[in-house]
Amino acid sequence: MKPLSTNETFHYEILRVLGTSRSFGADVGEVLEVADKIIPGDFESWYQEFNKLARHVHAGVSNTRHPVSARNALFRASNYYRAADFFLHGNPADPRINEMWAQQTACFDLAISLLDIPAERIELNNGEFTIPAILYRASKTGEPRPAILMCNGYDGSQEEMLHVFGFGALERGFNVITFEGPGQPAVVRNQQLGFINEWEKVVSPLIDYCESHSAIDSGKITLIGYSFGGFLVPRAAAFEHRLSAVVCVDGVFDIFSTFTRTLPPALMQLLNDGNKKAFDEIIKKAMQESTSLRWGVEQGCWSFHTDSPYELMTMTRPMSIKGIAKNIQCPVLVCEAEQDHFFFGQPQLLADALGNKATYIKLTKKDSAQEHCHVGATDFITTVVMDWLEELGLPVLN
Repeated sequence: MKPLSTNETFHYEILRVLGTSRSFGADVGEVLEVADKIIPGDFESWYQEFNKLARHVHAGVSNTRHPVSARNALFRASNYYRAADFFLHGNPADPRINEMWAQQTACFDLAISLLDIPAERIELNNGEFTIPAILYRASKTGEPRPAILMCNGYDGSQEEMLHVFGFGALERGFNVITFEGPGQPAVVRNQQLGFINEWEKVVSPLIDYCESHSAIDSGKITLIGYSFGGFLVPRAAAFEHRLSAVVCVDGVFDIFSTFTRTLPPALMQLLNDGNKKAFDEIIKKAMQESTSLRWGVEQGCWSFHTDSPYELMTMTRPMSIKGIAKNIQCPVLVCEAEQDHFFFGQPQLLADALGNKATYIKLTKKDSAQEHCHVGATDFITTVVMDWLEELGLPVLN
């Protein structure tokens, strides 16, 4: 594949936006035009160009003549506003962080109101925090149908999940509930809560909700985690046993070892010795030389609700499936990307820990699915996941 930017991080994120074109999240020509204008590695340039595109598409909605035309333009505008926000989190006080989110939410909410079956935003409370979610129903009949719960990861939103797996699941007759927990976009913004290890606190109230809903077959609930969500969902499944299946795209066994695997020994020693000041100084200096490191640390600090790289790393120490994989009672699909640049090797570790409860699938360049989370191969990975659910006997209804 020819690079979409000479900067590897930008190439990947542009491909990620392009990958949603199959499901109304982007138009290829629009994104390629923007890609040509963005200065590689320049976070401000990225914001400016995607913001311009979002506003242009948004402004065109008023000229549409059909609700479907308006809906699809609103989905694209929403996705482009989210893209514009992506590299802003190094300065949590930047007002554009909330401005972009207000715009993306307004566009998205109007778009989902124009679906054949309008979607419904819901909020659940577990006594500690509120869980924002969106219910998409596959049928107007009210007949109970299987449900797929979908969560994103380190940097993505529940809105993105509609474009990744949501439409594909709805087409196959599944109800869909997307959701966010602490550390994810809406919860960080509205509740100032960073990631937690105990993801079952997020998932269990959702299953309670499914059990109370007449249009959901609560005996057939699947939980999908995307990217960092590939750790969150098996963690939840180790403590929440009402799930019929779990899907990890892609699987993650241990967050701390993933985050620290490229640290030189001297820096790892500072971390283990608790030398916060020296560790932070070295990391912040290195961030000036690397786009991927800068983004990774800035996003991590934002989503874990800290301003210290040392604290970020320290907060990931408990995040492991080690010792709890045996508690998972349902089948688990563990996907791996051949050229994953974030969680290389982690899916195999997770599959090994799960033993015969795991179905392990490695997706490769042969199917254009080699990138992290198989971005750019959205239809292919959706087919892999949905076919696996069909094999389990979680019926695909018409």
